[in-house]
Amino acid sequence: MILRVFAAVVLGAATHAFAAEPVALTGRALGTTWTVKFLQPAPPLNPATLTARISATLERLEQQFSTYRPNSELSRFNLARTTDWITVSPELARVATDSRALSVLTGGAFDATIFPLVDLWGFGPQRRSGPPPSAAEISAARARTDFRRLESRAAPPALRKISADLAADFSSMAKGFAADTVAAQLSSLGSTRHYVQIGGDIATTGPHPWRVAIEHPTTPQTLPGVPPVSAPKPTPTPSDGPATFLSPPTRAHARTVDLAGQALSTSGDAHNAFTHAGRRYGHILDPRTGEPVSSPLASVSVIAPTCAQSSARATALFVLGPDAGYALALREQWPALFLIREGPSFTPRPTPEFTRLTR
Repeated sequence: MILRVFAAVVLGAATHAFAAEPVALTGRALGTTWTVKFLQPAPPLNPATLTARISATLERLEQQFSTYRPNSELSRFNLARTTDWITVSPELARVATDSRALSVLTGGAFDATIFPLVDLWGFGPQRRSGPPPSAAEISAARARTDFRRLESRAAPPALRKISADLAADFSSMAKGFAADTVAAQLSSLGSTRHYVQIGGDIATTGPHPWRVAIEHPTTPQTLPGVPPVSAPKPTPTPSDGPATFLSPPTRAHARTVDLAGQALSTSGDAHNAFTHAGRRYGHILDPRTGEPVSSPLASVSVIAPTCAQSSARATALFVLGPDAGYALALREQWPALFLIREGPSFTPRPTPEFTRLTR
């Protein structure tokens, strides 16, 4: 499962004017782009030095969580054919523990052991060509998954497979976790108001809000009734999913939210898909069936205290669909926005908690 967000920062404060123009830093990591905006603390931070520090932090996390690097910590764990405890970093153990908790809550709709299916469908390091997998191939890959067969512990940090051929993919939480980590790093350096965006997952800090716009899950050139808008955007790589746009106020938005010390993530299937024999297959897989999610749901946006939570919850709700997902969000009182396809348009279905935070 790969999580991306259709989100844009509308420059400026939500309810308080910036006393000074925010400093903006950008770079690439984790197979996507990252952006940091912050107001200079006293004493001020050196932008070049801070960029290097952020890049080093993200490089460390990528070396822990990447399934694209054969020598990453997670890849080595996946390749180990043993049921013994394997020592891992505290970060990897924590994300594994949090992933399992969400798996239990969603009845397996969220499952970090989905990597055999991701790999089979060609949405991981190995791209697939030709027809989709057969029922027998899907069944064989599903037999290698089950969140209940992956155990974690915090002290000392370690993971253990109940089945030696288990393989994990924490993509649906890792980028959000990375955004949280960078946000905490900025706070430790004296920043009191900042915004961190990694591949679209957004974490914010500060007493005054940042205004963030959730875009319709389609480009403005294809959105009915909306004229084309020229806006800068990163060039996505095959693992990027949807691009994240920094947009002018004229761009079509599904909702605008003000975030202060909160995180926002969106999961959707508008990008990273393939078509065969006239049928489209999106990259978000349902661990319970082993196949791409198929529903009228176009995207789900979730606001949460941390970006790791918002990114994982958005994926889980998208997999559950517009009915079961909405019911879970209501029960857990999660601020969530469901965009449901109805012909060429989208019908928004926000939870009450989301409505209270939107404009």
